[in-house]
Amino acid sequence: MFAGHDPYLVALSVVIAILGGYTGFGLAARIRGTPGVSPRVLLAGAAGFLAVGIWTMHFIGMLAAPIPPDAVYLVLPTIISFLICALVVGISLFFVSIGEPSLPRVIASAVLLGVGIAFRPTVRPALAASIAWSLGVWWFGEGLGGVLNGGASPLNGAPGGVILYALLAVLLWPADRAGRAPFVAARAVGAPVARALWLVLWLSLAYFAVTPANRAPGAVSGMISAMTDGEPHWLSSLLNAAASLVTGADLATSIALAVVLVVIAGGTCLPAPVAKGTLVLAVMASLVIWVFAEALGGILAGGATDPNSGPLLIVLALAYWPARGPGQPGEQEVAS
Repeated sequence: MFAGHDPYLVALSVVIAILGGYTGFGLAARIRGTPGVSPRVLLAGAAGFLAVGIWTMHFIGMLAAPIPPDAVYLVLPTIISFLICALVVGISLFFVSIGEPSLPRVIASAVLLGVGIAFRPTVRPALAASIAWSLGVWWFGEGLGGVLNGGASPLNGAPGGVILYALLAVLLWPADRAGRAPFVAARAVGAPVARALWLVLWLSLAYFAVTPANRAPGAVSGMISAMTDGEPHWLSSLLNAAASLVTGADLATSIALAVVLVVIAGGTCLPAPVAKGTLVLAVMASLVIWVFAEALGGILAGGATDPNSGPLLIVLALAYWPARGPGQPGEQEVAS
């Protein structure tokens, strides 16, 4: 349909989304703990700011494409799209604000989002709600994945599994394209932005691997050993074996892991045959981390709320798998 995106408008849409999210989640955090202020007012304000941020981000993202001069937007459908966004976000925040989430409410919310994503007419509002929910949980529930306290590591799920849900929702956002993208993750945002996001993610993981807290003596082996509590015997045995293997070589392990992650980071910028090799490496590294460091996300210990980052990194790698035929790096891309 259209060729290319205006990078400045894309950057502006991201900034607006961040500001809207910061304001909206800031109000949402005060719903249950601010005396003298009606929770309904705070809920309405939080939903309004989040909806404006999400909707404006997508609207400016559309304007970032070189739209033909005779293209117009229908006023009524545009307004309805905003109201749907506000309604979905408001319902999500309402569930958050009425108390500690119970298992039935969590399951119901997950099922509703899944149905919304699977049903084509509601896929965009559902994905928008999942992005808003993911950012809220990442901020207020996971403390930004620990990236600011020095303890984040690719071995403990940094930068946080929930933020990877939001990243996947952005990359897999439905987009009608007249041509072929070089990989699935480039269909909505374009190959340059998709490659930049991949680069930032994996270089961040490489950085976290060699921070002082993670390259200290006993850091890696201790992190793995700590995951054995409550796990089945066979999984505990695997974890203890992995911890024994790296005991006394924590620094070397951190450096080796960082090198692997840097190689993966640059993979999507390389020709397709080489890119496939780095993506296979990404899948293998993610699988090893998920089993031997994240203990399958703790799902067998009975206290997990998500499978952690390993499976999400694998899905992300598959989304970057080069497409067959046209659409390889260097060819003109078509963006919606």
